[in-house]
Amino acid sequence: MTEISTEQLMDRLGAAADALSRKVATMGDDDIRTATELPGWTRGHVLAHVSNVAGAVGRQAEYALRGETIEFYDGGQGGRTQAIEMAAGHSAAEHKANLEAGLQRVLPVLAGLSDEQWKLPISYRDGDIYGGGLALWRELVIHLADLNVGRGPETWSKEFCLYLISFLADRVPADTRLKLLPLGLEPMTLGVGENTVSVQGMLTDMAAWLAGRTPTMGSLRAEAAADSVELPTLLPWPSALPK
Repeated sequence: MTEISTEQLMDRLGAAADALSRKVATMGDDDIRTATELPGWTRGHVLAHVSNVAGAVGRQAEYALRGETIEFYDGGQGGRTQAIEMAAGHSAAEHKANLEAGLQRVLPVLAGLSDEQWKLPISYRDGDIYGGGLALWRELVIHLADLNVGRGPETWSKEFCLYLISFLADRVPADTRLKLLPLGLEPMTLGVGENTVSVQGMLTDMAAWLAGRTPTMGSLRAEAAADSVELPTLLPWPSALPK
């Protein structure tokens, strides 16, 4: 797909942040405690994670502007898990405040970057600030869907789905060539394995499946050698930390 410009990325981040904030603003304490489809996670866990990611991406950019790099989370994977568990049980008001704080840390610093500063190195995935911005976009959009508040994968834009499918291509097993046949769109091929599996259906369902989420439209059909088969088992999410 065509690379998203930094201006477009900021627009997408602003829209995703606004959509998430609007939904969270309607939640009460009982809503926060509701379980999600993510194993062992309530909405509180999801919101704690997203707030932490927003703050972490902001921190990555702040340090990069000083010519330094720093861990995405203090304490790495263990620190990530501990921070989520500690904050998951907070009240709705606390989650709203934490989310706002995270977004207010990251969005202004990203908005103030020059074209060259977007290319500054950060520790996340040994990449640059631009890659951190894309990670935040993924987190905001996907985890809003995880909250199950009427903004599921069926609402994901074509642009986001195509980007996400490209990012998640590494989830295709080494022995598999995945031929995606989204309705009304050009075919896409992921992977280089000898076993070809064709998957047809809605683009949003394909993106959801590759992201480990339930395809809400139920449209996916898989074939191999002209026979119906189960969807392939995917490899782990290709990420250093956030999921």
